[in-house]
Amino acid sequence: MGNRQKVLILDFGGQYNQLIARRVRDLGVYSELKNSDMSVEEIKEYAPIGIIFTGGPNSVYEETAPRIDKGIFSLGIPVLGICYGCQLIAYELGGIVRHAETSEYGKRDIRVLKESLLFKGVPEISVSWMSHTDHVAELPSGFDRLAETAEKTCPVAAFGSDDKKIYGVQFHPEVAHSEYGNQLLKNFLYEICKANGDWTMKGFVEKQIALLKEKIGDKKVLCAMSGGVDSAVAATLIHKAVGNQLTCVFVDHGLLRKYEAEEVMEVFKDGLGMNLIKVDAGERFLMKLANVTEPEEKRKVIGEEFIRVFESAAREIGTVDYLVQGTIYPDVIESGKGKSAVIKSHHNVGGLPSVVDFKEIIEPLCDLFKDEVRKVGFELGLPDKVVLRQPFPGPGLAIRIMGEVTEEKLETVKDADYILRDEIAKAGLEKKIWQYFAVVTNSKTVGVQGDFRTYENVIAIRAVTSVDAMTADWARIPFDVLEKVSTRIVNEVKRANRVVYDITSKPSATIEWE
Repeated sequence: MGNRQKVLILDFGGQYNQLIARRVRDLGVYSELKNSDMSVEEIKEYAPIGIIFTGGPNSVYEETAPRIDKGIFSLGIPVLGICYGCQLIAYELGGIVRHAETSEYGKRDIRVLKESLLFKGVPEISVSWMSHTDHVAELPSGFDRLAETAEKTCPVAAFGSDDKKIYGVQFHPEVAHSEYGNQLLKNFLYEICKANGDWTMKGFVEKQIALLKEKIGDKKVLCAMSGGVDSAVAATLIHKAVGNQLTCVFVDHGLLRKYEAEEVMEVFKDGLGMNLIKVDAGERFLMKLANVTEPEEKRKVIGEEFIRVFESAAREIGTVDYLVQGTIYPDVIESGKGKSAVIKSHHNVGGLPSVVDFKEIIEPLCDLFKDEVRKVGFELGLPDKVVLRQPFPGPGLAIRIMGEVTEEKLETVKDADYILRDEIAKAGLEKKIWQYFAVVTNSKTVGVQGDFRTYENVIAIRAVTSVDAMTADWARIPFDVLEKVSTRIVNEVKRANRVVYDITSKPSATIEWE
């Protein structure tokens, strides 16, 4: 990262850990999530301007609980502990942590008790988000109690020392429900760590293009072009760096949305002037997916087939040293990184085969969140219709079909999805909803169509609002729009006689059904 300022976030396995990194970046400071067992020597080499300990599911007094080297506190680098991280600081420095008489989950009023740099600009009473069963019962020597809950159920809602530049907060400032959480994080970064705010998308683009030029040199590059914003931005970055050394291969695996293959060629080949080759591989993918019903197996089958298609295309092009993919940070996290659990494999991360015919895979966006990728797209001069294109999974419609993928199910989901997108557009809701799509469920129900009994597929509609894909809320689509969608689907789509609407947020559900 050159001379760019960095904040190190040590991951103890909490559910909001990615949000911490996201909020820090929003405030203009680059941050990375690393394993909590990072050594003091590794931290010194990383040279962060500040360190944040995340939350986590453990109790610090358990033998198996993750620990840190207390030498961290002697580095002179400011430290902020959140939830478990707060308890860990207190415990390691001689304080006492106990199981709380009252567990706290959700919104709580906190009262600031003492002036400090951490709470600069935060009113005496404010709403914060709690999620804990333990709390700090006694402070370590040399630290002040900075805040408590207004109900006094958590006597140490925050503690710290401006002299030592070490702080702990029991609540979660990274969560939007903490109304002054952003102010607190900003104080830590700018008042305590003395950040200069040098993380910008313009700076990222300039740095990344320079790094790509240096890395690739005069070698040839093959880019996996899906048509989505991630691969479009990745391809444009590479094109800016090495120009005609880049060949983009668009694999039409037959699992795209209706008319999407044609749109991709029109936008990227004709509109942006890239060297784009289209490979029709629909039949090949369907054959590979025959009798495959388990979601993870689908993803891995598609992931390996993608690579094999690219290898074949590369051999026709000639010697190709690098393969470029549009992997982004949420893909990496959900496929399992650090203390985070594997939620699902992404075809361009966890689904990769162990051996590929390329010198290396380049993922220029793998440290960016989705909205950061969009900002990079605008910095690169890409049009709205590319940058604001709704997210679409690498495995395509295969993970929007429950059970085995067949030609009949593909036709059904394509038609249902097209109707949904058409009605959302007519209602002027395209920019208000993060992602919306149809799913062919693995259930059939009895219906009546034209005085005849039917036994056909249940179509589920999924629509969510989000910023970074790490959390999402179900979209409140007006009933009249849902009615039009449902009526059209049961009348115009073959093998569909019932429509349901998914009103589950993420968490606990993922955005996709598989």
